[in-house]
Amino acid sequence: MQVKIVNNSNNPLPAYETAGAAGMDLRAFIPESITIKPMERLAVPTGLFIELPIGYEAQVRPRSGMALKYGISVPNTPGTIDSDYRGEIKVILINLSNEPFKIESGDRIAQMVIQKYESISWEHVSQLSDSERGAGGFGSTGK
Repeated sequence: MQVKIVNNSNNPLPAYETAGAAGMDLRAFIPESITIKPMERLAVPTGLFIELPIGYEAQVRPRSGMALKYGISVPNTPGTIDSDYRGEIKVILINLSNEPFKIESGDRIAQMVIQKYESISWEHVSQLSDSERGAGGFGSTGK
């Protein structure tokens, strides 16, 4: 599938790093380095603008290495970029560690997964069919 993209940054386009990768890295595009203080969150620009086909979304997710090593995450995981959005992709990051974290332009800050979705319409009913699980939730199926 071809997707239109405008790259106003000096970074390479998002790309799959391996043949089996689901996500493509997003890179910061900032005029100078920024530091995220502990428990601070901010939107980091990427310089990227995309035009997804209807029926697809882009999901923005944390990079596992940044989350494990530095406590840097995406608080609205996954963040959704709708097919009709034409603005700049910005990544909301949060520092969940006790140490400040510095970001430089070009740093890989998140990953983006393109996902197909279905649009639905609701059928209002007075009752749902039975299932084996029923209304059990929050640990009802075991540890």
